[in-house]
Amino acid sequence: MTSKTNYMKKFGAFFLIALTGVIMSVTAFAMNLQSARNDGIVGERLDGYVEVLKPSTEAKELANDVNERRRAEYQRISNENKQPVDIVAKLAAKQIIERLESGQFYQSPNGQWVRK
Repeated sequence: MTSKTNYMKKFGAFFLIALTGVIMSVTAFAMNLQSARNDGIVGERLDGYVEVLKPSTEAKELANDVNERRRAEYQRISNENKQPVDIVAKLAAKQIIERLESGQFYQSPNGQWVRK
């Protein structure tokens, strides 16, 4: 096994543990974020952040707050792992999108909004 493979395995394991922190960091918003997802008000972007799909003041405030918390957590993970923050955010997006419930929206690779 190459040292690069070993590094990726170590980083991958640590990343999954750290990602749990990202998901837990939005727990305070779980009901609001979950409701907003269920109602199609927000969707998950490929870059690890949420986007408002049905504009309202409340939706914008929720998205800003969730994105701010995620940004801080991605930066923390980035610093600890010496990985670019955008890579951390994209890896988190993949995990978040995989865990979405049926009927919730996410951004497809071509930029379209898709219902899971």
